[in-house]
Amino acid sequence: MAETKPEDPPKSFSSSPPDPAKKVASFTTDPADGMVLPCTKKKKMNKYVLACSLVASMNSILSGYDTAVLSGAILYIQDYMKISDTMSEILMGSINIYCLIGATVPGEYPIGLDWRRLCLYDCLGLQGKVAPATTQGFFTSFPEIFVNAGVLLGYISNFALAPLPTHINWRLMLGLGALPAVFLGIAILFMPESPRWLVMQGQLGEARKVLEKTSDSSEEAEMRLAEIKETTGIPEHCSDDVIQVPKGRSSGQGVWKELIRPTPVVRRILIASIGIFFFQQASGIDAVVLYSPSIFKKAGIKSRSSLLGATMAVGFSKTMFVLVSTYLVDRFGRRPLLLISTMGMIFSHVLLATGLTIIDHNPDKKLTGVLALCIAILLTLVAFFSSGLGPIAWVYSSEIIPLRLCAQGLSLGVATNRLISGIIGMTFITLYKAITIGGAFYLFAGITMLSAVFYYFFLPETRGKTLEELETLFEKPKPHEDVDSEHRAANNGVKAAVSS
Repeated sequence: MAETKPEDPPKSFSSSPPDPAKKVASFTTDPADGMVLPCTKKKKMNKYVLACSLVASMNSILSGYDTAVLSGAILYIQDYMKISDTMSEILMGSINIYCLIGATVPGEYPIGLDWRRLCLYDCLGLQGKVAPATTQGFFTSFPEIFVNAGVLLGYISNFALAPLPTHINWRLMLGLGALPAVFLGIAILFMPESPRWLVMQGQLGEARKVLEKTSDSSEEAEMRLAEIKETTGIPEHCSDDVIQVPKGRSSGQGVWKELIRPTPVVRRILIASIGIFFFQQASGIDAVVLYSPSIFKKAGIKSRSSLLGATMAVGFSKTMFVLVSTYLVDRFGRRPLLLISTMGMIFSHVLLATGLTIIDHNPDKKLTGVLALCIAILLTLVAFFSSGLGPIAWVYSSEIIPLRLCAQGLSLGVATNRLISGIIGMTFITLYKAITIGGAFYLFAGITMLSAVFYYFFLPETRGKTLEELETLFEKPKPHEDVDSEHRAANNGVKAAVSS
């Protein structure tokens, strides 16, 4: 941030609203010589936005629970319904295909319906733009934190209910997922409407009230309102509380036009956002979440209680390390953590594939040491994922997508994410039967290597960047020295993170 000169402090915000990503300048006196020096004050986290995002993120708990609980419930569903492996994997992957439908709704939500739950996209996008640099990564990690909490609860539910009779346990495992849904259904009634939805329905007065609650100042609220009005084609001078919005504009067609025919900068942003969401799932993480019992069974664990106990350990590892990442992401930056996480996943994939291949080639031998190594490596794999790639996909996308495109832009990334997860879930058993369980993880290692190349060349560092700087990050670089210097800075960050 450019240092504010004491003799020329800002006098008015009327002509140029303050950049919400920047720190607010104040002044202090140096006791040594009485000189007036500028100092900075960190903005406090907006508690109202925090509360809204916590409620909206309950959807992620449901997603995590429903995905993880199937990993154990399917063992008893197969016994009870006598279904084949093909039918099982279709069932396992179908939940993410259904999620795909919901993920694409935000792009079309202004159709006259009351989509309160979609405030999640606005809350994440808004907080990614207005939160202080020291808390941006923490706040926008919420979806992944809640997903992991749901995964852990699903695994615990499997382990706790497994001793019950077969015709009851799997029903209770799945049925318990209704409890968070009931809480969410009640809490969502107290959430505000999305400001975008209100503007697109011509309710500018209501939109302004919501933005004033979710912004740190009236000036900031007006700036956000102006951005939303610009994307919907409403003239900036329109300030009535209720206006008539043309039919085409109320459906957000202007935003879609910008996404379908993007400028070079927006195109690079979309490639970065959709790419990181694609590779997050193409790394095979949901194969681990959905099929941990099957993987452990292939590794040599026989009893179901041991299978579910080992799977529960996966949930603990995944949840603990996503909390670690929220502490590190704003200290070391996005790129260093992402690259370290990805390299750790490649290493873990290769070792796990090798261990499973050794066990697969020695079916008559009890290789206890290799089994223990496979369990430890699988826990390490999910730890590396949760400490970097898992939450950073959300953090990074919410930061780089301009606020005017945030709802639709994020929905494209999330839809891609769910589609790849569904494909892997619906084909994993067929895949490892075709190329062996070890071969499947060698394949995931290869895909993760490709992702590392993508992250290195296409994802610049965003930590602490202002809104203007984020826009320029994705402009086509001119001098090669600038690119080289940025890579050197990122690599220094990686070294610093490793040494710490």
